[in-house]
Amino acid sequence: MQKEAKITSKGIKKVLKNYNPASSFAEYVWNGFDAKATKIEINYDSNELGKIDFIQVKDNGTGIDLDNMGFKFDNFYDSEKSIQIQSPKHSSILHGKNGVGRLTFFTFSNDAKWTTYYEKKGIKGGTISISAENLKVYDKSLINSDSKFTGTTVYFTNLLIGIDYAEQELTAYLKKEFCWFLELNKEYSIIINGIPLDYSDLVADRDFFELENSNSVFKIKYVQWTESLNKEHSKFYFQDSNGKEIYKNFTTLNKKGDYYYHSIYIESDFFSHFDFSKNEESNQVSLFAKAKSSTEYKYLINKLNEYLKSKRKPYLRQYAERLVLDYELEGIIPNYNNSWEQIRSKELKDTIIGLYEVQPKIFSNLNLEQKKIFVQFIDLLLDSNERENIFKIIEGVTKLEPEEREDLSNILHKTSLSRVINTIKLIEDRYKTYYQLKELVFNEELGAKEIPHLQDLIENHYWLFGEEYHLVTAAEPKFEEALKRYIYKTTGEITDTKIDHINKNREMDIFACRQHQKDSKIENIVLELKHPKIKLGEKEYSQVMKYLSVIRSRQEFNAPNMSWKFYLIGNKFNTSQYIEMQIKTNKNHGEESLVYNEDGRIKVYVKTWSQICTEFELRHNFLDKKLKLEREKLYELSKNADEIVEKSKNNSAVSQKEVEIPK
Repeated sequence: MQKEAKITSKGIKKVLKNYNPASSFAEYVWNGFDAKATKIEINYDSNELGKIDFIQVKDNGTGIDLDNMGFKFDNFYDSEKSIQIQSPKHSSILHGKNGVGRLTFFTFSNDAKWTTYYEKKGIKGGTISISAENLKVYDKSLINSDSKFTGTTVYFTNLLIGIDYAEQELTAYLKKEFCWFLELNKEYSIIINGIPLDYSDLVADRDFFELENSNSVFKIKYVQWTESLNKEHSKFYFQDSNGKEIYKNFTTLNKKGDYYYHSIYIESDFFSHFDFSKNEESNQVSLFAKAKSSTEYKYLINKLNEYLKSKRKPYLRQYAERLVLDYELEGIIPNYNNSWEQIRSKELKDTIIGLYEVQPKIFSNLNLEQKKIFVQFIDLLLDSNERENIFKIIEGVTKLEPEEREDLSNILHKTSLSRVINTIKLIEDRYKTYYQLKELVFNEELGAKEIPHLQDLIENHYWLFGEEYHLVTAAEPKFEEALKRYIYKTTGEITDTKIDHINKNREMDIFACRQHQKDSKIENIVLELKHPKIKLGEKEYSQVMKYLSVIRSRQEFNAPNMSWKFYLIGNKFNTSQYIEMQIKTNKNHGEESLVYNEDGRIKVYVKTWSQICTEFELRHNFLDKKLKLEREKLYELSKNADEIVEKSKNNSAVSQKEVEIPK
């Protein structure tokens, strides 16, 4: 017997245009659960070409009453609003209550056939067949039933999807569609080709505990999901003592824009006394309002909210830290190199983390330019006396709860105090390093050596010669390795450039560079450090000039935007007067200790360790007076040069490590 539905095939496809193969297929699983099935079996087979021959969805539900099919297959209306499938707000049953999902198969199959067995004065059976070419027409026929159980099997043929799609996209969709539902109904199952649907990869955390108040005991199951589920938001599921769902509602942390997806299942005899099955417009609201007014319910919700916040907090912290790392990689957070600005950078990062913990929604849906503007604005406010205006900015974007305002206030005060403390600590550690250097240079009893002591300390504290530098090489690497690292640091490129020069195997003690983002200038320094017992003269000076000759020979070292400063450092000059004459010759340039000047782009200086110490004192004198550092407490006497060097490596003043080329 052939019958025609009251909607055109074109109209049905138009209304169901938002369905894709995976969401369409899920409707047939929902239809089984709506029919009170506890077990859904999905079976498919493929041929040698990777195409699927068939898919079937079998359930043990109540079946389809073929004598009363009008509701399921006839009564469709050519209106998207009236036909669209939506889950009831406060119940997980009757997902496909108007049956429209039965026609979505056209997105993945050309033909569908239902074989169903239902109870009607005994077990009756029949089949329904529909073609995707004409969805308004279906064939129905009764069959002799030899089944002892009710249930429905939908058989799809002439498939439009392959085996890869079924095993990947389809399975992944089913996990996200039904994981929360299977957690709610532990006696339910979905079996795919004989294997239960495994969604354990979606479970980030799971917890079980009990709450008790008055005479009521609540058994709680908490599940945190690794990602958002298809259509189900974060909710409370209220179940009676038999595990039957009575009601569900959103948690207070739903839709916070923080990717914290969770489900809370609450089982208690407390909910057995309430009837939430009535129409929401009539008695349901009043009944639930009465429940919400009870002491037990208030206790339960308060405890659960506290619990969720405790679970969410470390998650937000972890996510916020990943966010900051991403911001750094994307160039959203300014790149601070020197020690002072690294403290500022840490404060900015801590504030971003804190802001995310308080109100993650403000970081949602921002494009790259918006992220940069937002972060730069926060950085500007933190570096001024207007940090309290961050409240106004955030509240202009989203409303802060009193508790969130308090948290934000604590964050701002904490980061401010942290910045002051870290700055003081940095100054203290710089003075410690300064005193350690003086010990190595001037205390002959220590027997300090050039490479393992002096050079090692300066390698870790080359800020003594300027801020914002990046260490390119120290000690052993020869010029070819130095050039390779230099090119990588200044251009981001990895090369194996060879140097053809007589002095290419010489090793610079310290080679560092810094780039100015504003005008793209690159400043370079090369340090040649000499043992205090070595007196500086023409021999030591010529060693530096040999470094210069290698650098002058390579185009990569001599771009118009590059400048070079070479420092030869020792305790004293020798008696030849050679160094003094070079300084006198260059005195007209107005720079102390300058011994060579080439167009203002390449300069060579010869300095004593005493001069280095004096320059440190002058640079830090203002801070010293302001903070009134008690220097005697910073000065740590030591009789061992190795011990001094080790101590110098373990303080906050340590410079950045050498440039490393990715392997």
